[in-house]
Amino acid sequence: MVGLYLHPPKHAVVLCVDEKTQVQALDRRQPLLPMRPGQIERRTHDYKRNGTVQLYAALEVHAGRIVSRIEERHRSREFIAFMNHLLRNYRSGELHVILDNVSSHDSKEVQEWHNQPRNKRVVFHFIPTYSSWLNLAEVLFNLLQAKVLRRGVFPSKQALVKAIMDYIEKFTAEGRIFRWTKTAEAITRSVNNLTRH
Repeated sequence: MVGLYLHPPKHAVVLCVDEKTQVQALDRRQPLLPMRPGQIERRTHDYKRNGTVQLYAALEVHAGRIVSRIEERHRSREFIAFMNHLLRNYRSGELHVILDNVSSHDSKEVQEWHNQPRNKRVVFHFIPTYSSWLNLAEVLFNLLQAKVLRRGVFPSKQALVKAIMDYIEKFTAEGRIFRWTKTAEAITRSVNNLTRH
């Protein structure tokens, strides 16, 4: 996994894929009260729920590009639809896909999809248990949470989806690339300590 980040195969694309599930369109019952000198921003504790969406995202590690898709549900069927979406976006070459171990990534349906000849150019790499930080899509989701969702007010699911997609479009336009600051040996040692391997 670490090798994919630091030394990707030639003519291949490395994608970190994950889902941010149950993203809620929350609308405050009262407007936010602005900050004033000596006073922090204030808001009411109660809110109105306007539905949820599931965000599927693939971060192209070495280009800072994001391919995303919004779904209503989180099942193997939606994961397969997202993988097909990725294949349409990346028409040639191997796709090395870094994933976590959620059941919808390794179900019977997904295995059948993966065994089809046209999908053989996709190579799945499952991160070890308790090491979600190895999937850079998690970093992307943390930024999305902090910059868009945490303080956002969304009167509808459409408003939520627009805010998410606007952020993803801006992130992709900037071409932000996450760089590892640790050596491969330090990362591997850390994972081994966590997983006891």
